[in-house]
Amino acid sequence: MDLGLSEEQELLKNFARDFLEKECPEQHVRDMEEDEKGYTPDLWKKMAEQGWQGLTVPEEQGGSGMGFIDFIILVEEFGRALVPGPFLPTAVGGAIALMEGGSDEQKKQYLPKIASGEQIWTFALTEPTARFDAEGVELEAKEDGDNYVLNGTKLFIRDAHVTDYMTVVVRTGKGEEGISVLIVDSKSDGVSFEQLKTIASDKQCEVKFENVKVPKANLLGEAGKG
Repeated sequence: MDLGLSEEQELLKNFARDFLEKECPEQHVRDMEEDEKGYTPDLWKKMAEQGWQGLTVPEEQGGSGMGFIDFIILVEEFGRALVPGPFLPTAVGGAIALMEGGSDEQKKQYLPKIASGEQIWTFALTEPTARFDAEGVELEAKEDGDNYVLNGTKLFIRDAHVTDYMTVVVRTGKGEEGISVLIVDSKSDGVSFEQLKTIASDKQCEVKFENVKVPKANLLGEAGKG
């Protein structure tokens, strides 16, 4: 069994390395530690032009249509260059989450804009308890007609302050079966962000939800199947 990279994967790896050495030198990384946003729209746009935000998104939805191994190769090069910004939250918490759990309508609505770099996403799971299991999810989502109403707090959420949307893990019932995932517009009334001070100066946030209305159509997958 040949476990080496294919010719196409070698090209991706080498191109990404050369690109990032030029566009994301060490000084840029240090500058972004002090920058409020933590990324530059210029570099974000250049990355989108390479098809990276939508690397695993199917071509018919505006992406590059490549595989998960290709994505990991790219992520390794991002790690090597210490690339700051919301790439991973968008590519994983946005694109991959939608590909795995989104309806056809949701995929059609959001994936092309993620792939083009038009939208920034993040994934909001952890709360003040810092637990990663189902019992650690306390953010309440109560049904109210055609909406869910959210109240609670998420903590340590990467790049939330610059996002357009978040995939938010919420509690819609009791126990492990009461976990659901919602697509939340980051500019919704009642959503607020506060950047946390961290040793690495990465852009982690506390996100508060106060009576935030989210349409039931924004449910990602099935209720209670989060």
